[in-house]
Amino acid sequence: MTHILDDYAVLSPLRYKNNWLKLSVVTFGILAGVSSNSPLVPLVTAACMSFATVHFGKIPSGLYLRLLAGPAGFVLVSAVIIAFFFGEGVKLFSFDVLGFTLGVSSAGLNMALLVLARTLGGMSCLLFLSLTTPMIELFSVLKTTKLPDSFIEISMMMYRYIFVFMEVAMGVKYAQTVRLGYKDFRTSFRSVVMLGTNLFIRSWEQGEKLYVSMNSRCYDGKLTMLDEKRPVKLPEAVLACGYFVLVMFVFLYTRGMPLI
Repeated sequence: MTHILDDYAVLSPLRYKNNWLKLSVVTFGILAGVSSNSPLVPLVTAACMSFATVHFGKIPSGLYLRLLAGPAGFVLVSAVIIAFFFGEGVKLFSFDVLGFTLGVSSAGLNMALLVLARTLGGMSCLLFLSLTTPMIELFSVLKTTKLPDSFIEISMMMYRYIFVFMEVAMGVKYAQTVRLGYKDFRTSFRSVVMLGTNLFIRSWEQGEKLYVSMNSRCYDGKLTMLDEKRPVKLPEAVLACGYFVLVMFVFLYTRGMPLI
């Protein structure tokens, strides 16, 4: 609870850049990555987004690598399985295990590398957006897209109260821990049930309080959000265009070209 992604997004210099430009860069990178049949395109996207997040966004490299390590570790295991059990053609290498022959073909290795590269590229784009743009500003962008007001407002409240209820849950769990509420499995199970029950009751009470407070402030069904105008400056436009050209060049150059 001490450090969340929004804390780093609020302090990032890229917070004050045009939100539509950042969304365009992220959307372009994701679409280019999933549309390419070569791992090079999402890898180039991942490299560009990682550099922009760490260098321009002033995000600590250690934090960024820790955030990227979770999905990267998961997809690495998946890539190994894909390499061994998918794809046909001549085996690059093989070995016998308990009477079964396991091997990696060029098609399987290309598929595994493509899945790994797409995951890294997509996660790099999403981390760039989440570490440089606070959620409240994303909600204001959604407001301008003419989505239903009820959808946006419910999303805002859900996001806000995630952290409120997390704080309540952590406080209750801490109180249970100092009273030896997790000393063994049976006691831990009982404590978790009590924690869930208490959190449900607190959530219900908080919802009632929110309803009363909004009505007392003449809530008419719409929440007003401030949308600050941030024009795109020339250096930002040049960097974005350079990124688009680089990714498109790699996309066209490697189209239909297997890595192995």
